[in-house]
Amino acid sequence: MSSPTGPAGLPVRMPRPRQPGRHRRPEPLAAPEGAPALVLAVPGTPGAATRSLAEEVVSIARSELPGLDGRIGYLDGDDAEFPTLQSVLTHAAEERTARYEIARAAGSDVQEPDGPVAVVVPLLAGPDSALLRRVRQAVMESRVAADLTDALGPHPLLAEALHVRLSEAGHARADRARLFTVHTAADGIVLATVGGDEAVQAAGITGMLLAARLAVPVMAAALDQEGSLASVTEQLRSAGSQQLALAPYLIGPEVEPELLEAAAQEAGCPASEPLGAYPAVGKLALAKYTTALGIAPQQPQGMPVR
Repeated sequence: MSSPTGPAGLPVRMPRPRQPGRHRRPEPLAAPEGAPALVLAVPGTPGAATRSLAEEVVSIARSELPGLDGRIGYLDGDDAEFPTLQSVLTHAAEERTARYEIARAAGSDVQEPDGPVAVVVPLLAGPDSALLRRVRQAVMESRVAADLTDALGPHPLLAEALHVRLSEAGHARADRARLFTVHTAADGIVLATVGGDEAVQAAGITGMLLAARLAVPVMAAALDQEGSLASVTEQLRSAGSQQLALAPYLIGPEVEPELLEAAAQEAGCPASEPLGAYPAVGKLALAKYTTALGIAPQQPQGMPVR
């Protein structure tokens, strides 16, 4: 009979038995072998800040799904420092073919790869038909088999992220129990988005979730639609809101920082930071990927409203 001791009588760490029953911990999910790459499609003018943000989003996704092949393609890349979406997809396809040929040459009994090479996830909080059209065109021009997902929102996790960004800027309480920033908390929120009417409608869904968290009115406005911001701020002020705050319903790269600064000046109110690489953004990007592949049917859940 074996003894639970090793050389020189030293104890051997024995594997912990799996906890039986319904409360046992689920097995950690990992990317299937040979799974398509997750390619993050990043809009806007590439730069160091945009690259850092995109890399952090991919890093969050990898931490949630070990073994994930995460890549970044830029809509306005230069194929030098910032690879274009087309070139990233082409490279992923070439690598998959090369792995297959190497395996065949080594005598391995492998099947010829089929199915999508990648799942392209646009780094967009909400629908923007012009940007999504460019992403779709880039995928088509690459001539690579790839699935394209929708934008990340609307989703309760984005309402949570907006809440956090507002509280970080001092425009909202972190929760309803701690009553700090009572005198500076906004009593009306303008959700700033881009993409016209469709984007405003989608942002409005997340806005309702945010309003439930903050117990203040929230309305969405399109920065790229003339008169939208002025109309929304007037409606909020007419309804009694005196201290407005602008909450960008944007990841960040979609618009130039100057546009957000001009919007805050036009609205006559302070603004919080864009969503950026908030953990929810990476988790939602991964959820789009896994749902497209059918390997994780459940979407990530938002935090409960306090």
